[in-house]
Amino acid sequence: MPELPDVEGFRKVLDSCARDRRIQQVEVYDTGVLHGVSEGRLRRELEGRRFTGAERHGKWLLAPTGGPTVMLHFGMTGQLLCCRPGDERHAHDRVAFTVGSDRQLRYRDQRKLKGLWLADDAELARTLDAQGPDAAAVGREDFDSRIRRRRGSLKSALTDQSVIAGVGNLLADEILWHARLHPARRAGGLTDGERCRLHDDMRTVLRSSVRAECVPPRESWLTGHRDDPHGMCPRCGTELNRGRTAGRSTVWCPRCQPEPA
Repeated sequence: MPELPDVEGFRKVLDSCARDRRIQQVEVYDTGVLHGVSEGRLRRELEGRRFTGAERHGKWLLAPTGGPTVMLHFGMTGQLLCCRPGDERHAHDRVAFTVGSDRQLRYRDQRKLKGLWLADDAELARTLDAQGPDAAAVGREDFDSRIRRRRGSLKSALTDQSVIAGVGNLLADEILWHARLHPARRAGGLTDGERCRLHDDMRTVLRSSVRAECVPPRESWLTGHRDDPHGMCPRCGTELNRGRTAGRSTVWCPRCQPEPA
């Protein structure tokens, strides 16, 4: 499931593969991933332009062109790949941008839960205004204020993109495990020290994950054991608990992350 670290990896793909290269051709293999734009308009607006940048905010990847901005969201299974125009088409390739004479940027997505938007400046601003600050950049005071105001669970607060942008299910569980906080704890009930620890551990997890371009399944991390049928906490050896918090599948250590009283 692409989250902030994965999308940062896709940003690097866009930057290295297509930045400042002329968009020679746009091919749409499946219009089901286009939102608010037709196949014809996508071609008319983009062919002949250049991708002038590669930006990310939370789970959104932004590709400005000097005109409209291509906004990509990867849902559960989306990917961005740099290929050659002659490479065999994958069954889940949905849109391809041929850039220059020898490269092709492909949006690939099995489940098609999200996709591509074409946004002018006003539409781009509306989308980003609905997002919280990027999780990799949010400062301590802003984070503290946003978490303190929440009435729901910590898991819900961390995965709400209007509160903090970029954290999904895997990251939230990993961050809370590092911070020794139960996912069902009430966000507004944390002490100052707990909020400080949560912010510090979020930044630590994100730095390592961005370098790996995913939430790495390390033996010393929760993610390295969450898919084991009888996974054990890598910190204390207790068998991990599994359940649902805020409507999401959740994994935690009952010893390191005690339930709220």
